[in-house]
Amino acid sequence: MPRPHPETPGPGQESVWDYPRPPRVERVASPVTIRLGGQLIVETRDAVRVLETSHPPVYYLPIADFAPGALADADGSSFCEFKGTARYLDVRGGGEVRPASAWNYPHPSPGYESLHDRVAVYAQQMDECTLDGEVVTPQPGGFYGGWITRTVVGPFKGVPGSFGW
Repeated sequence: MPRPHPETPGPGQESVWDYPRPPRVERVASPVTIRLGGQLIVETRDAVRVLETSHPPVYYLPIADFAPGALADADGSSFCEFKGTARYLDVRGGGEVRPASAWNYPHPSPGYESLHDRVAVYAQQMDECTLDGEVVTPQPGGFYGGWITRTVVGPFKGVPGSFGW
């Protein structure tokens, strides 16, 4: 599938097609919350986002800000050519467990050290993830973990046929 035509951002929006490759990491001051099993498992104003061409931002939150017992080691790992080797984590809340629905980089590659004690969560596996009060839409597909809000426009990698973007 050829590279798609980027949507034109409106006021207050940004296009994921203007994000860099390799990805950039930015601090975010907006409040972030995640609920699972009806329980608030994290609420923080200390997030960073990773911006990569064609992807909605992936938000990494401090592990220390999650409720006690909300994160547990899981089987599996993956490798990112930029960030290094990720480990997977189970997410628990309100009596529910979502296996391998979060990940982090215990030993991130140079340039991505700010991700060390932070974790990203697949929004589609949670009851609700919010950014600045807005409920996020998960990035399409089962592999990528970006969060779509009204402030970003695509098209977004993860839709059928986007593997080569």
